[in-house]
Amino acid sequence: MCGAARGHPRAVMEKDPMMPTALRSESHLAGTTIAVRPSTNFVKTPAIQNLANRSLGYLREGFPVHFRGPAGSGKTTLAFHVAAQLGRPVVFLIGDEEMTTSNLVGGQYGYQYRKVVDRYVHTVLKYEEGATRSWSDHRLTTACREGCTLVYDEFTRSRAEANNVLLGVLEERILVLPVPNQNESYIKVHPEFRAIFTSNPQEYSGVHDAQDALSDRMIMLDVDYFDRDTELAIAASRSRLSESSVAPIVDLVRGYRASGEYDQAPTLRTSIMIARMVSAQKLRTSTAEPRFVQICMDLLGPRTAFSSRSADQRQQQSKMLMSLIAHHCSGREAGDEGTAERLGPEAEPAAAMNQQSGSHVRINRMQAKEARRRGDGTRQGTS
Repeated sequence: MCGAARGHPRAVMEKDPMMPTALRSESHLAGTTIAVRPSTNFVKTPAIQNLANRSLGYLREGFPVHFRGPAGSGKTTLAFHVAAQLGRPVVFLIGDEEMTTSNLVGGQYGYQYRKVVDRYVHTVLKYEEGATRSWSDHRLTTACREGCTLVYDEFTRSRAEANNVLLGVLEERILVLPVPNQNESYIKVHPEFRAIFTSNPQEYSGVHDAQDALSDRMIMLDVDYFDRDTELAIAASRSRLSESSVAPIVDLVRGYRASGEYDQAPTLRTSIMIARMVSAQKLRTSTAEPRFVQICMDLLGPRTAFSSRSADQRQQQSKMLMSLIAHHCSGREAGDEGTAERLGPEAEPAAAMNQQSGSHVRINRMQAKEARRRGDGTRQGTS
């Protein structure tokens, strides 16, 4: 049973929760795999459903899928949603600089001791002692043995040599063990094993290039920022507000993202954070609500690197943000006149620019620098 999302006729929300919980039906898998179900607040619009259906088609044919997109575009959530549709236990991995092949596959840890005392002949006492290394499967090996769905989040944060073991898994369907496990040197991959990868191509900190041989084995699907209708539906679902209430928040964040005046792009996650604070504190999404304005400034202001801008530039940035808030969040409540006066003197110039242009305000830094340079030259000439 599916129902329409709040105020969005094209959006559908699953009613069964997708809460990752430890799988306890089989004791040997407990603590290693998780069982996922469709989320109660997972919003499916045509754009999301199209992407999910395409990825499911590839996965059901045995091809691994790679969701590639910027931070906050919903890659991991989509990966878990698609994994839930496959109906198999999920093994979850997160890429890490310190990840090694042994961390993925397993290895020999500790010893098993064996002692035999033979008294079959009462006049003869025979002792036999031995010690063997104990093998322990790690998550990739468990997924390959049991036919689980592997979700490898941000896999490019692991070094390429650690991921080399995946080449045989994805192509020949054989997992080669780095250290022989007693008489077992390799494992035949279970027919139901599937793999979903995610990565952020815009990230540069702690990220490694994936080897071509591995990328060539994947179906790469780009996940970009969603359209406005999808962001409205998701923000409303995650905050339990109506779409009319979250609309100014989503438009504000999208307007700031379109301006390009930031070092770290504001995403849908920012819209959800603001909306959840508004819902929790029962605020109005209006410039008449000082607490709402402050929350917006708190979450959007630090999107610029503090060390990269002078005090004047940071002041201009604050004015630009205040003008965007005035543009998108004024007139939402009755008696909401005099927006610029309530926001304070620093918002007046930017609010005036908004009224003249009728669009998002973009600060032209080059023009500002040139104006300051000309002003300095004039002062030097007259002194």
